[in-house]
Amino acid sequence: MAISDYASHDALGLAELVKTGKVTAAELAEEAIGRIEKHNPALNAVVTKLYEQGRAAAKAPAEGPFKGVPFLLKDILGDYEGVPTQSGSRFMSGIPATRDSTLTARFKKAGVVILGKTNVPEFGLLPTTESAFYGPAHNPWNPAYSTGGSSGGSAAAVAAGIVPIAHANDGGGSIRIPAACCGLVGLKPTRGRNPLGPDLGDIMGGLIHEHIVSRSVRDTAAMLDCTHGHETGDPYYAPPVERPFLDEIARKPGKLRIAYSVTALDGKKVHPECVKGVEETARLLADLGHEVVEAAPELPMEMLSGAFMALWAAGLAVQIDVHAMMTGRTPSDNEFEGLTWGLYEAGKQITAVQYQMAIAQVQMMSRILARFMASHDVWLTSTLGAPPIKLGTIDINERDPQKAFAPVIDYVPFTALENATGQPAISLPLHWSADGLPVGMMFAGRFGEEALLLRLAAQLEEVLPWKDKHPKIWN
Repeated sequence: MAISDYASHDALGLAELVKTGKVTAAELAEEAIGRIEKHNPALNAVVTKLYEQGRAAAKAPAEGPFKGVPFLLKDILGDYEGVPTQSGSRFMSGIPATRDSTLTARFKKAGVVILGKTNVPEFGLLPTTESAFYGPAHNPWNPAYSTGGSSGGSAAAVAAGIVPIAHANDGGGSIRIPAACCGLVGLKPTRGRNPLGPDLGDIMGGLIHEHIVSRSVRDTAAMLDCTHGHETGDPYYAPPVERPFLDEIARKPGKLRIAYSVTALDGKKVHPECVKGVEETARLLADLGHEVVEAAPELPMEMLSGAFMALWAAGLAVQIDVHAMMTGRTPSDNEFEGLTWGLYEAGKQITAVQYQMAIAQVQMMSRILARFMASHDVWLTSTLGAPPIKLGTIDINERDPQKAFAPVIDYVPFTALENATGQPAISLPLHWSADGLPVGMMFAGRFGEEALLLRLAAQLEEVLPWKDKHPKIWN
């Protein structure tokens, strides 16, 4: 049967239809498959189709709060036994995963039906989803614009109504940036909240965090209930939670002390639409009874950018060399984009001393921000420094990383900081530009305090709902 209102439901809403027998998981799977086939030629959001595996899963007995909900894995870290995880790179192509990642296993236990894998930039290096291997993902609000990166395929699929939630991960903003560009909820949890097992402890010195993108706060909270918790052998884990995250969003946030910033941390101005969004959000928060002050931590941003680039480049080199070692292949420049190869070569030159210095600098930044957050419950900024950029803004074939990133150096002024510190941060779709593009607002919280962010997000969702805002490519 056709489910005409399929895309009007969030994930928990679809699961409720399955639970009450109004639809079957198999019917939902076919609805999602139909939408992939309908929209993917325009979006290029799904790069690996797992229809037969999904159909089989939909017919198998399953439980969990997301029973029967169509779902997509990101093609980075979304290991699914028997299916390649290619990270948007031809060098990584064609080698099937030997087992599910811990997170994939937890997704399955939650009840979702996995129907495919989503588009990413090569190795997740960019704040846009464009690669030579897969081609660009297109923003459903305007296909000439970027979906953000690196979880851009997942964000495009959720924003277009193909699936209600999808896997995402974040090493410098890669959950929050696509959420901002596509008008979604994107929570980067606290470091260690979701595990990276069964093989990995951390990635790039703890920069990488796992979760989803969604259209509702409650889906984000409920999936975190299904996936969080440390795994035996983890190098560290997040503080314990007091109650389920889904229960948290029913609680009022109370009166919070909220700082907000309308300039980047280096003092540069952000786009007027970002300023407008932050100022309007700050006024709304004040009207809701929160204490709102304009303030920002004093951070040596040159130190952060240098340390971050060292960790990223070294981490990329490790990924490529480990894959080469395991497959017996020798990396060569003709198998990578120019930017990836330039970063790889830079990463190979970083010494152990330089790497340890970068870790120390990141930890220093963490202490500075923690002191700032001691007197502020939440810190509000725009997620990005501007509305979504046009596709093609970054030259992925430029081997000099400084030149390649130059057009977007002011585009991502905020998100990487919480990857360095490990603090949670959430992007919410609270503003749209004059030409109809989403402009996300980001809220950072103290280490371990996702619950507070989710309570505040639920309050904002109630008073400024985005449920009925849909892109041009929808359903």
